[in-house]
Amino acid sequence: MTDKMLKFVNLDQQTPNKRKVEKRIDDFKEIYDEFIHDKAKEQSSRCSQCGVPFCQVHCPLHNNIPDWLKLTAEGRLQEANDLAHSTNNMPEVCGRICPQDRLCEGNCVIEQSGHGTVTIGSVEKYITDTAWEKGWVKPIKVKKELKQSVGIIGAGPAGLACAEELRKSGYQVTIYDRYDRPGGLLIYGIPNFKLEKQVVERRTKLLKKGGIEFVQNFEVGKDATLDQLRKKHDAILIATGVYKPREVNLPGNDLDNIFPAMEFLTASNKKGLGDKVEKFDDGKKVPNPGRLGGVAMAGSPASMMEYMDEYIQSGANYFVCSFQWGSISNEEAQQSIELFINEVMPKYI
Repeated sequence: MTDKMLKFVNLDQQTPNKRKVEKRIDDFKEIYDEFIHDKAKEQSSRCSQCGVPFCQVHCPLHNNIPDWLKLTAEGRLQEANDLAHSTNNMPEVCGRICPQDRLCEGNCVIEQSGHGTVTIGSVEKYITDTAWEKGWVKPIKVKKELKQSVGIIGAGPAGLACAEELRKSGYQVTIYDRYDRPGGLLIYGIPNFKLEKQVVERRTKLLKKGGIEFVQNFEVGKDATLDQLRKKHDAILIATGVYKPREVNLPGNDLDNIFPAMEFLTASNKKGLGDKVEKFDDGKKVPNPGRLGGVAMAGSPASMMEYMDEYIQSGANYFVCSFQWGSISNEEAQQSIELFINEVMPKYI
């Protein structure tokens, strides 16, 4: 093991290169390029293979991170991909959007010792993107079909993951969703520069090939009642997500042109997918920064930085940001400021 791993003493931390701002301002696609093969192996070899893997302990899925880092360092990518998929239904998504700085990378032992964390998220993204490119990610193969059926309400990450696990066990699975595309927040709630939509679409296409049925543009209570669905299926899973905004008790929150952020991001993502969104175009029911001129935002600094990118793309002329400093850590505030300086300003100025 020692000849392949424990290289953190001699090798500095390195992330994939960022795509040039000049290119990103035209397409607003993902910020980082892929790791090249040798760099992924090199960065994986920095793992200390510690006896108590705090990266794994602090991962909500308890991914076998040290093991697939070791396999990557040894050039055994297909095995690394199989291991990544054994605990995670969408590792290619987690590698892009999971808050690694607060979870696996933030608790990496060599990060605590001052050597800089292993770039776990970037390696995970590299492993799984390579697996898709090589054709290693296959549709579900059911060993024994069961008669029982399960209806899942909601085609977001929770609904998709549960559907996959149920289908692997042989159940007949139908997913009902009110939108025209499966993916939920992965499609409509995350900006393209963090998660390009084709990454989600290739996953949902694979689930369809595995025998999962999708019923889109379906609203429970309108197209069928919950009781009707319960009679149709042996079990129902409700996975309707977090679309409902949290009300903010502030003076003037009932004035015109005040909108929940998710309404804008959903409309903006639909526009990016080529859909016609009349409510967005007229700027009356969904904010269109290009029509309104400027935007004032209140909430999490990290979220505001993400929305800024979308607002710039939509033509906003200026921003005002407001958040409660004591509600976040100094580290999170600093990261948000760096994101603004390095990502937002070069596109805006």
